[in-house]
Amino acid sequence: MSNSRGRAIYDGHMARLFGRAVEQVPATPDLRLSTVVSRILSLVPESALIIAPGEKVLLASASARSLGIVRDEKLVGEELVALVRHARKGFELVESRVEFKRGRLSSGTFELLVRALLIPELGSGSVLVLIADESESRLVDEVRRDFVANISHELKTPIGALSILAEAVVEASDDPDAVKRFAERMGMEAVRLGDLVQEIIDLSRLQSQDPLAHASLVQLENVMSMALDRTKLSAQKRDITVVPSSAGGLAVMGNQEQLTTALTNLINNAIAYSPDHTSVGIGIESQADIVEISVSDQGIGISEADIERIFERFYRVDPARSRATGGTGLGLAIVKHIVTNHGGDIRVWSLEGSGSTFTLRLPLASNSQESE
Repeated sequence: MSNSRGRAIYDGHMARLFGRAVEQVPATPDLRLSTVVSRILSLVPESALIIAPGEKVLLASASARSLGIVRDEKLVGEELVALVRHARKGFELVESRVEFKRGRLSSGTFELLVRALLIPELGSGSVLVLIADESESRLVDEVRRDFVANISHELKTPIGALSILAEAVVEASDDPDAVKRFAERMGMEAVRLGDLVQEIIDLSRLQSQDPLAHASLVQLENVMSMALDRTKLSAQKRDITVVPSSAGGLAVMGNQEQLTTALTNLINNAIAYSPDHTSVGIGIESQADIVEISVSDQGIGISEADIERIFERFYRVDPARSRATGGTGLGLAIVKHIVTNHGGDIRVWSLEGSGSTFTLRLPLASNSQESE
């Protein structure tokens, strides 16, 4: 039996289970929804919703809300709404694959397999919606492909450098000073190679994990504190003062470790491209349902031509400076990936010779998400 056929049978069984369960409960709407249906929703592996006419959300599982398809207790998304309305016209199971944006800010999308069925026992025109997020399987395929491409593209340079330096050590065996110099260079290349491999692994891991599939409430104060702790030594070595703002109790939905990595990368980047004895500022402010986290430096700035490419993997504005600071060209790519997967975006302002400001924009957690 195919996966599609098997899933259709399963969904049909779940729909009948909903109908039978509701029929056996006294006709008290609140009792129906809060007791019986809520219990069944908790057992369904997919994201589940019950939609009343007018696309009002009567009930939604936590995983459904984390997809961002519920706003002000209404179902959002043209394709999803059209699917529900189509299901409401009859008693056949309606199925479709839908791409849904990861929040209003993000360019990323969820790959959703959506099934909808009219269940009048739940109320006139009520539709049960089951949603399977297939984004993760797509991400796994991308990880396999990109990992091979990244390895073949970028590891050649440090491996080639180590090979050349090893030959130089052999040829300079009768010159202790030269051997020492080449050995130090080999050590630097080995560290760079290790950092590069680790960042490729980190990026691959990020690609295979969807932070909104298992989202939790993340306090930005905690993200700020952890990022400052991780960048403290780098700042001290350069006598750079990092000046943070208060997060003021602001929270988002997602993965705390990933968001900490994104902010850490931005702070480290600001430190690496700033003159000694300067400062790096971190600002946090909310506007409506969006929070903005900005990292500003007094560094060398970025040209307009480079701004278009700085989030590309392995792109370096100043290759010589990147080698000196140990940059791999993956830090900003990782930031972009994390923010996009959290339904947000990243903006850059820069002026050559004056510094840069990177701003992460993320959807704030709603009141209902904070109370769950």
